[in-house]
Amino acid sequence: MEEQMRRILLVTSIMAMAGCSALGKQALKDPVVTLADVKVTGVGLNGGALDVVLNVQNPNDFRLDATQLKYQVLVDTVPFANGITTQRFTVEGKRSQQVHIPINFTYAGVGQAGRQLMNTGSVNYTVKGDVTVGSPIGNLTVPFSQTGRYSTLGGYSR
Repeated sequence: MEEQMRRILLVTSIMAMAGCSALGKQALKDPVVTLADVKVTGVGLNGGALDVVLNVQNPNDFRLDATQLKYQVLVDTVPFANGITTQRFTVEGKRSQQVHIPINFTYAGVGQAGRQLMNTGSVNYTVKGDVTVGSPIGNLTVPFSQTGRYSTLGGYSR
């Protein structure tokens, strides 16, 4: 009888923990990642360097600790840059944090999209990837994607 009570208690405890975990994941709101800025930090004979600034917004009441951010930047539909940054950052609850990603590029890699920017002064872009954050209920990897149009005269439109 005592063994049966232990089993019932064990099964009940496991079910309660699983239920709390599922409820916690439903209560967690995904962080929102958007493109904030792109700055040219260097230009050379074969290419240049950019500082891509992403804005990470935390809609939750608790802080999120980011451990990794994977990204891909497309200019028009042409892959421009991609990578992974393991630069850790924290986004407090109901706050935003800017993340700077240094990107090197070659003129050959820009191709048609670069010519379009030179000719028309604007080009479509996409920034996408995922960010891995730690939270009170464990690690979570959240995808993000933003498209818009960049103009050398007017900046960004989304």
